[in-house]
Amino acid sequence: MLKLAVIGKDVSGSLSPAMHTFLLGKMGAACSYEKVSIPPEKFSSRAEELFSRFDCFNVTIPFKADIMPCLAQICGDAKAFGAVNTVVSRTRAGYNTDGNGFMLMLENAGLEPRGKRVLVLGAGGAGRSCIYKLAERGAQVSVYERSAERLAEVHRELGSFTPLAQVAPEQYDIVLNCTGIGMHDTVGKTPSVRTERGEEPVGEELLSQCGAAVDLIYEPAQSEFLRIAASLGKRTVNGDAMLFYQAYFSDCIYLERTPSAAEAKKFYEQYRGGIQ
Repeated sequence: MLKLAVIGKDVSGSLSPAMHTFLLGKMGAACSYEKVSIPPEKFSSRAEELFSRFDCFNVTIPFKADIMPCLAQICGDAKAFGAVNTVVSRTRAGYNTDGNGFMLMLENAGLEPRGKRVLVLGAGGAGRSCIYKLAERGAQVSVYERSAERLAEVHRELGSFTPLAQVAPEQYDIVLNCTGIGMHDTVGKTPSVRTERGEEPVGEELLSQCGAAVDLIYEPAQSEFLRIAASLGKRTVNGDAMLFYQAYFSDCIYLERTPSAAEAKKFYEQYRGGIQ
């Protein structure tokens, strides 16, 4: 039986145990899956014990970069993202499955970004992985980030998108919210952007010209950002499938199993339908 866990500042409400237990069961593997919350000031002193306590573990906010100095190998997308969400203790190897989960979410939602104009709001950890994968796929990516310093830093490192100092209501095939605004204590709000009139919340003016609106938020299921887009008749996608698919890719790493988009989609439909 695999001993697994999710590690974060506060993972008390994490959906990871249910998702990974379901997925690994479908793949024929048994597991125990713990939720381990660690205060940020104690992470450096407690990180080493994770490798002996667990066969593998997932890492979430705010430790995706903090775990990296403890690893012997940084693999795949984790190198470009500068963040790890999946760790194999035996080899001390770190991976990042967020980008692959995001792209599979788009694919299975029928959104092909190749050659399309995509506006990304937010260049933090989640935004960075999405920017990288969208540009890799061949999308024309524009990025708005409230912190000019962060935007400049990400642009220096990735250099595969157009940085925006302000957002004009232009036509985009996809507008993607990676800010986290709309969940927790910001429910009912949309991200703010600088316009020629000053700072304003994203609303109908911008979303009326998009083809589809995608929000990485999955709770609530319909953020205010998506509610506005849906009211305008736009296609909307929330981040629920991305969360499931990044878990799927992590479990494939744990089991040294070749991922399959069709299999992942089938498992997601079964999970959402309550099929064991």
